[in-house]
Amino acid sequence: MPSDTAPGTAPGAARAGTPGAPSGPPALLRLDGVTVRFGDRAVLDAVDLEVPEHRTVCVLGPSGSGKSTLLRVVAGLQRPDAGRVTLAGRDQAGVPAHRRGVGLMFQDHQLFPQRDVGGNVAFGLRMRKVPRGEARRRVIDVLDLVGLPDARKRTVGSLSGGEQQRVALARALAPEPRLLMLDEPLGQLDRTLRERLVVELRELFRRLGTTVLTVTHDQGEAFALADRVVVMREGRVAQTGTPLEVWRRPASEFVARFLGFGNVIEGAVRDGAADTPWGRLPVEPGSARGTHRLLVRPTGVRLVSPADGLRCTVAARTFRGDHVSLLLRPGAGPPLEASCPLRDAPETGTEVGAAFRAEDVVVLAAR
Repeated sequence: MPSDTAPGTAPGAARAGTPGAPSGPPALLRLDGVTVRFGDRAVLDAVDLEVPEHRTVCVLGPSGSGKSTLLRVVAGLQRPDAGRVTLAGRDQAGVPAHRRGVGLMFQDHQLFPQRDVGGNVAFGLRMRKVPRGEARRRVIDVLDLVGLPDARKRTVGSLSGGEQQRVALARALAPEPRLLMLDEPLGQLDRTLRERLVVELRELFRRLGTTVLTVTHDQGEAFALADRVVVMREGRVAQTGTPLEVWRRPASEFVARFLGFGNVIEGAVRDGAADTPWGRLPVEPGSARGTHRLLVRPTGVRLVSPADGLRCTVAARTFRGDHVSLLLRPGAGPPLEASCPLRDAPETGTEVGAAFRAEDVVVLAAR
C-alpha cells in the first residue's frame, strides 16, 4: 500500500502532459514541452515535468512509454526535437552531459570489472579531477553510506547482485550530483532484496536531501520510493500526484489497469449511484453525472449473504500472503475480484453476496 509522503494537487487534476506543479520546495528540474521523435513516432510527446528539490519523483509506465528516453534527455545523452530542459534555473540546451552535474545509475550497473570497488566508485571523481586525497575520503564516506564500509579493495566479481547495486549507487553519489537519476534501479534483483533495498534507498535519500528522478515499470517500487509518481503512456503524462493520490484516484482506465485493478466497468451515474451490469453501485457525493468507466477496488467489495447483495459464485481463490483474492462470477456481468482476510475466505464454489462501498467506487472518465 502506498504511503502519503508529500503534499500535492488533487489526484487527476492535471491533464495529460501537465505536471500539476506540487507545492513545497522549488523545482530543481523542469521539462517544458519536451518532444523526441524516432522517425514518425513521438517517443516523448510534449512532456511537462517538475522535480522539486530534495524530493524523489518516480516516472512509472510500461515498456515503450518513454521513461528511459526521458532520463537520457535530462542527462544530455539524447537531444530533444522540441521543448526545453531547465536545471537549477539554467536552460540545458547545448550543455554536454559531463557538465550537467547529474548522476545516472543504469539498471545493469555498468561497473568496470578490471577495477576494484574503490576504483569504480572513484571513477566520476577522477573525471572531475577531484584531488586524490579528497577522492579517497569521499569513496570511504559514500561506501559507508550505502552499507559497504569494508568493500573498497574487493573485486567486482566477488560481489552479490545487491552489493553491485550499492556500488553503482555509491559511484553515482560520490561526485555529489545536483540530481540523481536511476534507470530501473532494482530491476535485476529478486523480490526480497528489492523490497529491502527500496526502503534503504528511501531513507538514504531523505538523510542526504538528495533530489532523485527515477524510472521503473514496477508499481510497488515506485509507490514505496517516491514522493511523487508520474504515470506515462505512449510518450505522454497520464497522471501525476503523490503515491496515495494516484493509488486512490486513478485518472483513467489505463492508469487503473496499469496499477493492477481489474474491476473496471461502464455505468450511468446519477443521483449518487451508478447503474452497471453489477447492479446499482453507490458512488461518492458530487460524482459527475453521465456515462463513465468505473473502477471498483477489490477491497471495496464486501462479502454478505447472497440475499443481501449481488449473488455470486466463488470461482477461484488466490493466496496473497496477508489476504485472499477471490474471483467472483455473478449471475450477470463480468467476473468481479474481491479481497478478504484469510480467516473469512470462502471455499471455491460457495455462493456469496457482494456489496459495494462508495469510497472504493472511482469514477474514471466520461465517454
